[in-house]
Amino acid sequence: MTKYGVVVGSIRKNSYSKGVADAIVAGLPEGSDVTYLDIASLPLYNQDYDADSPAVYTKFRDEVKAQDAFIFVTPEHNRSIPAALKNALDVASRPWGQNVWAGKPALVASQSISGISGVLAHHVLRQSLVFLDMPTLQQPELYIGNTNKLSDENGHITNEGTKEFLAGAGKTFSEFAKKFI
Repeated sequence: MTKYGVVVGSIRKNSYSKGVADAIVAGLPEGSDVTYLDIASLPLYNQDYDADSPAVYTKFRDEVKAQDAFIFVTPEHNRSIPAALKNALDVASRPWGQNVWAGKPALVASQSISGISGVLAHHVLRQSLVFLDMPTLQQPELYIGNTNKLSDENGHITNEGTKEFLAGAGKTFSEFAKKFI
């Protein structure tokens, strides 16, 4: 059974990114082991902690290590990824030479309430994942715009076409991930 880690870049309650992630997860094979990783409680990465990491860093790194593949869903903040997501990438890739993301296949999705769909955040995240040595699904590209019109007040995707598209991407990702696991 494949273990999928899900990292949602938005830490707000009822986030649209979480709704997109849920719709992607719906397309994973039955019986998949899915874990949503908490990035909200991670203290900011500080290299001074490398010699003696806080317990929360160690716990997070162990959670990342335990996963076979990752689904990342992010909103766009100021033409980049949210600070909490960048921090999570840094925490689990440090100390230098101990990157626990390495070799794990990844899917990237971005979303926005605007029509540009978080495209810049999407590419910033992809660039980081290349450096972290994570093979990343190239197609389909998942830029989801106008999420406020595709979702309910709790952030769940309600548009049937979008749900079907995202579930299809989850299925495609599961097939891609098998090549690396």
